[in-house]
Amino acid sequence: MTTTQEAVSPAVGTIAWRDLTVPNAESIRTFYEQVVGWKSSPVDLGGYSDFEMLQPSSGESVAGICHARGSNAELPPQWLIYIIVADVAASATRCVELGGHVLVAPRPLSGGTFCVIRDPAGAVCALFQP
Repeated sequence: MTTTQEAVSPAVGTIAWRDLTVPNAESIRTFYEQVVGWKSSPVDLGGYSDFEMLQPSSGESVAGICHARGSNAELPPQWLIYIIVADVAASATRCVELGGHVLVAPRPLSGGTFCVIRDPAGAVCALFQP
């Protein structure tokens, strides 16, 4: 039998989330609503809103479209996947040892810790530790 936390937490290696961070989240949100059929729900960030994108038939949250402001200002304007890791700090260190770069140092985010890395080929992703 698993504990409640184990049942809820995604497994290490799972792609658990995806965000798009851009200068004008409102227009890009509208673009994806019209192109792929997503619905959106605003997420109030005090003075502006980012958007949770919802699957139209189920209302399931499938992605976020965020403004490149505040703590998101340094994120690249591309779809960013969040991969679950056991230890964000250790994974960030190993990334650098293997020729990658840490673009956003480990920091708290929504009940966990994350960082953004670029691999030696230039691809970017986020690592998340619940």
